[in-house]
Amino acid sequence: MDVLVLNSGSSSLKYAIIDSKTGLRRGAGLAERLGTPDATLRVGAVSMPLPDGSLHAALSHALGSAPGQFQAIGHRVVHGGNTFTQAARITAEVVAAITTCVRLAPLHNPANLAGIAVAQKMFPAIPQVAVFDTAFHQSMPAVAYRYAIPSAWYHEFGVRRYGFHGTSHRFVAQRAAEILGQPVTSLRLVTAHLGNGCSACAIRDGISVDTTMGLTPLEGLVMGTRSGDLDPGIIPYLMQSTGHSAQQISDDLNQRSGLLGLSEHSNDMRILGAAAAAGDAKATLAIAVFCYRLAKSIAALAVPLGRLDAVVFTGGIGEHSVEVRAKTLALLGIIGFAEDPVANAQHGILTNGMITTAGRALVIATDEELMIARDTADLLSPPA
Repeated sequence: MDVLVLNSGSSSLKYAIIDSKTGLRRGAGLAERLGTPDATLRVGAVSMPLPDGSLHAALSHALGSAPGQFQAIGHRVVHGGNTFTQAARITAEVVAAITTCVRLAPLHNPANLAGIAVAQKMFPAIPQVAVFDTAFHQSMPAVAYRYAIPSAWYHEFGVRRYGFHGTSHRFVAQRAAEILGQPVTSLRLVTAHLGNGCSACAIRDGISVDTTMGLTPLEGLVMGTRSGDLDPGIIPYLMQSTGHSAQQISDDLNQRSGLLGLSEHSNDMRILGAAAAAGDAKATLAIAVFCYRLAKSIAALAVPLGRLDAVVFTGGIGEHSVEVRAKTLALLGIIGFAEDPVANAQHGILTNGMITTAGRALVIATDEELMIARDTADLLSPPA
């Protein structure tokens, strides 16, 4: 089945038409700065202005007469709350349920819903499916997802750990199983999705049993502009000290912290790596904190697994930063990992992803779009 995969953001739209069986891309593009006069659509190396600048205009220009090229549409939806444990065919009821989760993901779910609405209007006869970032983590036990807070906060307001990047964690876990020649149902893995947003996940026998992100994508690892874990007492302290509102502090923690906050320079690991190599002390510290916190989290996530068969690095940083992988593996020497410097420098290309001489650590390119296409096709295809 050829599936149109849509990832609708607040000011962007990423799309691809994918053969769900082979992974072949039959078309792909990215619309950016939507809602502004500077909106553009990039298809391959060609970029064109979008005078209208709307989501509808972006899809119209991108797909033209493309409906015959795909048989289904798969939407990335960030937050499914407690409701969705797997992909769901989009109906009025499903849209209503996604809408109730807006309070949990106010920056993401409204954009996802807008993409669904436009696609339904443009292609009313084509079946559409929502694939949720949070769904994979709904298998976590209560000991992993409950916070030690008043129970009323959980029961009345849904305050618990949900986790994100589930589509990516699931994809690389399945790919790791293929590389290792073992069924994913027999493996104990920690997968580390490292990009501008970062999370790690403990996967036991193919099932998520713990992860680093929580109620929101702010919890957990140090990220590009997000702080990750911090003492919650910092928030009222800063409100009292600065006179800023809770929203202002939240904005700082989400948009001006992480690698950017530590380095006071950039949230791009490539830029920070070059700056650190040139002697920039703040960039050096930012990278060190990033790797230290990552290694601590990987080691901690071995606890619910009982044993650790392999660690997987993925995402933009995980797949491309030799330095981050090397520093993290050095810190994980305490639990038996040793980097293979040659294989790591080559990103595991010649060693089927493996970058260690002791312990098993792999570099695996993620493909969330293919996972969404497969989930969509699997849900819509009749049983064999």
